[in-house]
Amino acid sequence: MKFSHEVCMSYPLKNLKILDFTYLLPGPYGTMILADLGADIIKVENPNNPDMLRMLPPIVNGISAVYAHINRGKKSLALDLKSPEAKDIIYKLIKDYDIVIEQFRPGVLEKLGFGYNDLKNINSSIIYCSLSGYGQTGTYAQRAGHDINYMALSGVDSFSGKKTTGPSLHGIQIADIASGAKNMIIGILAAYIKRQSTGQGDHIDISITDGVFAMSAFTTAAYLEGETLPQPETQMLNGGGIYDYYATSDGRYLSVGPIEPKFFQSFCQAIGYTDILRNVDFSPETVQRHKKKIAAIIASQPLSHWITVFSNVDACIEPVRTLEEAVANPPLSERDMIVSITDDKGSKFKQIGNPIKFSSQNYIAQSAGVPLGYNNDEILQSIGYNEHTIKKLYKNSVIVKS
Repeated sequence: MKFSHEVCMSYPLKNLKILDFTYLLPGPYGTMILADLGADIIKVENPNNPDMLRMLPPIVNGISAVYAHINRGKKSLALDLKSPEAKDIIYKLIKDYDIVIEQFRPGVLEKLGFGYNDLKNINSSIIYCSLSGYGQTGTYAQRAGHDINYMALSGVDSFSGKKTTGPSLHGIQIADIASGAKNMIIGILAAYIKRQSTGQGDHIDISITDGVFAMSAFTTAAYLEGETLPQPETQMLNGGGIYDYYATSDGRYLSVGPIEPKFFQSFCQAIGYTDILRNVDFSPETVQRHKKKIAAIIASQPLSHWITVFSNVDACIEPVRTLEEAVANPPLSERDMIVSITDDKGSKFKQIGNPIKFSSQNYIAQSAGVPLGYNNDEILQSIGYNEHTIKKLYKNSVIVKS
């Protein structure tokens, strides 16, 4: 499939209007994807405790490059939710912005008058998504957590990593994005489609830990039906088989993933180790013995040698690239995964592109994340506030602009 390099002005989610009360990574990443696809999003931040991503270096043209990326395409409303005036503002907005996403611990927004039932009384068809580490119910609901904790509690870390060193940290936030942001998007779009046919909204409860647990589909499904309790390096895909990373002579690494017989045969022939093809014994002890021999062969040559060897071999073998190499080379360099986005001052930011490709158009938000409270006046004017009232709100620190 070929995808268009043209930027579309008619976005698929242009009718979605969202109030975004999320912060840091899980919620904002999800709303970034929704913004790329055309959703109209107002990011509501506490002016006394704004999103911590705003302080994350590097600071480029006065704004965090990370914040500018993850919050692209969103308007900013800096509103003190504890102020009496906040209720009037949010209650007016909710008549039009009828999808709400929040990321607080259960009960926080209820205390402020912005819980699901509060807003449902104003707009009966509201879609309200609560994204949290452990869900809205259960004994863990009020506990704090981050990506590492969700991975740990899901059981996944217990059979990941190495026997000798235990669980290993990942370079990206797998739980936050794959099981938090992505499930949030799926839930919201499903509720939106349902509402189109029934007129009814819903309260969506997304637990990031639930999502991580659900991602361990192979291992956990087998365990639930009587398979042995999984341990590190005991299964085909967690280091117990040939599928693994192998060091090269220059300190680099090669990813080796030939699971299917045809790929495995091509791999063994390419490295000159065919003894394993004549041995049908795949007991753990035999596999580990073969694995040591394969490791020794790969360690005898630099990464460049193996890149050349496997350049025309269909065997699921690829180099472990640095980020610099990944950005500069196919496949990423060929698929619009680095884009240029303009900020409010006209400066350009290099950002990660939208990973969802369409044949018709390239959907991506056209503005980088904006300073705190940048859209206050515009938003308030849209719901009937006049200039005098807005000035009074600034004076009383109900709204703030940086």
